[in-house]
Amino acid sequence: MSNLSQSHRILFLNTLAFAVCFACWTLNGVLVTFLVDQEIFDWNVVQIGWLLGIPILTGSLMRLPMGILTDKYGGRVVYSALLVLASIPLFLLPFAANFWMFALLSFMFGMVGTSFAVGVAYTSLWYPKEWQGRALGMFGMGTAGASITPFIAPSMLKYFSESDPVNGWKYLPVIYGVVLLTMGIVFILFSKTKKIETKAKTVKELLQPLKEVRVWRFGTYYFLLFGSFVSFSQWLLPNFMNVYHTTLILGGLFTTCFSLPAGVIRAFGGFLSDKFGARKVMYWVLSTSVVLSFLLLFPKMNITTSGSGLMAAKAGTVTQVSPSKIVIGEKEYLLTPEDANAGHNAFFPSKKTWQEVVVAENQKVQKKELIADGITQIHFEANMWVYLTLVILIGACWGIGSAAVYKHIPEYFPNQVGVIGGMVGMIGGLGGFIGPIVFGYLLAFTGFWTSSWFFIFALSITCLIWMHRVIVKVTTEKLPEFAQDMDRKDVVQ
Repeated sequence: MSNLSQSHRILFLNTLAFAVCFACWTLNGVLVTFLVDQEIFDWNVVQIGWLLGIPILTGSLMRLPMGILTDKYGGRVVYSALLVLASIPLFLLPFAANFWMFALLSFMFGMVGTSFAVGVAYTSLWYPKEWQGRALGMFGMGTAGASITPFIAPSMLKYFSESDPVNGWKYLPVIYGVVLLTMGIVFILFSKTKKIETKAKTVKELLQPLKEVRVWRFGTYYFLLFGSFVSFSQWLLPNFMNVYHTTLILGGLFTTCFSLPAGVIRAFGGFLSDKFGARKVMYWVLSTSVVLSFLLLFPKMNITTSGSGLMAAKAGTVTQVSPSKIVIGEKEYLLTPEDANAGHNAFFPSKKTWQEVVVAENQKVQKKELIADGITQIHFEANMWVYLTLVILIGACWGIGSAAVYKHIPEYFPNQVGVIGGMVGMIGGLGGFIGPIVFGYLLAFTGFWTSSWFFIFALSITCLIWMHRVIVKVTTEKLPEFAQDMDRKDVVQ
């Protein structure tokens, strides 16, 4: 078997294991929503946000140490142990009787989220530099595993609950545990051991690159791109159910429409990064994220506010009041009536204005006194299909950008892919943890489900400005010839 064929086989196995892990990592998104919707547990919005984020927290914080272990012991041993051990809390989840037990077990099976750091380090060893953007992009397609859970889990929960509405849900985490355990056994049997052959380093030496600003900048990009993908892979389901009143199954299907393309397109992101340079790709990705998140900001709404009213041109006595006019002395004031038959635009905000009389006949009025109150009504349908389309587009954008971020790591840190990839992945994973919690607080504070997109909009602008400022600074400091090479080689600090 050729080296490339063997590399492809390892890549396939790696990607499959990552997809399984990612499906388990986002399990709480469907499960918690179902348990609350069926009133099996009485958790508030903030508690739901924490339960959605807790598995992501574990998978984020532990990525760095798991990346170090992968560099030291190899991906085969670390990945297999992770898959087997993470299945245990899933088998125990049916015994969770309250919020704290559920949170603890969620924290434990959230370890599957570290599979990304392990997989990046393991995959990069099997490919030369010119292939690594595509290889890591293909491995990143495993994030499409996030689409598996919202696609199949709602139907499974419905089926199990038909015969036992209270305890039927308990079969689901057991099934996930069996799949995870089986994948662990398959991985240890069919993968091969390969690790970096270098002189052993101390923990201090391994962590030395973390002092570089570049690592933290890449981590911030990944916080937005990957973290947002993870957050909305869980947050979109309750979003669709509450705003558009979809069923659990239809909401899960819509969530899959977001997460599946976002995961699959990472391979294309790796290809684009190899061909055009990760820097150029990141410019397009961050700019697109700003535009799309802005468009997603506007909630479904029907707002009534003050409009243009009528005021008396001079003092006098009201002699006539009708739906169409007010007469003061000899002067007539024509009114704008409400159009009860006015329709609403299905795709864009629409408004209608009218005036309502606030005076009566024989009433004396002063000059500039208000005689008819102006009313403006703004309606925005927030069409579900338009919303879904924008969500799919921004998810695909994040998938391409995630691959672009990881294009740099094996090129600049070839002997520390595990630790650097783990650090960047940890920061990105923290975005997936913080996201649902912030979204929960924003929802509780504003009452708008679209308030989550304001957080994404602000973060997208921050990343775009930071990247642009760094590039401008280096371009002005270095030779013009250096600027032409920026797309290919990131030497920015």
